[in-house]
Amino acid sequence: MGSNHPIAKPVILFDGVCNLCNTSVQFVIDRDKKDQFLFASLQSSYAKEVLPESLSDSDALQSIVLISKDKIITKSSAALTVAKSLSGLWPMMYLFMIVPRFVRDWIYDIVAKNRYKWFGKKDICMIPSPELKSRFID
Repeated sequence: MGSNHPIAKPVILFDGVCNLCNTSVQFVIDRDKKDQFLFASLQSSYAKEVLPESLSDSDALQSIVLISKDKIITKSSAALTVAKSLSGLWPMMYLFMIVPRFVRDWIYDIVAKNRYKWFGKKDICMIPSPELKSRFID
């Protein structure tokens, strides 16, 4: 599946070798009771196909990216937009959108810059279980 084949569901792009990112994907899957999201790693051919060059450099690998209805949302705005759709009390996190984006993204960037040091890194991208495979795009 690529940009030549429109995808109806929002797609979350994540750093496939980052332990924090993989844990976050599992967190979303567990709370996405309506199967609203699909997933792809930032290292995937899908990501290379759909991301503009301005985001496909190393800077993009520092951010979660949400592609929804041809809109590209990054960093804290992407995380909060995803939280808004989850089950439980997580949609309340969306209230943080009132905090100016530069403040939210400054905090986000600190975590992103240190994520390998604080949470570790895998040698290869996460391989989804057979029952989750349909939620991932190559």
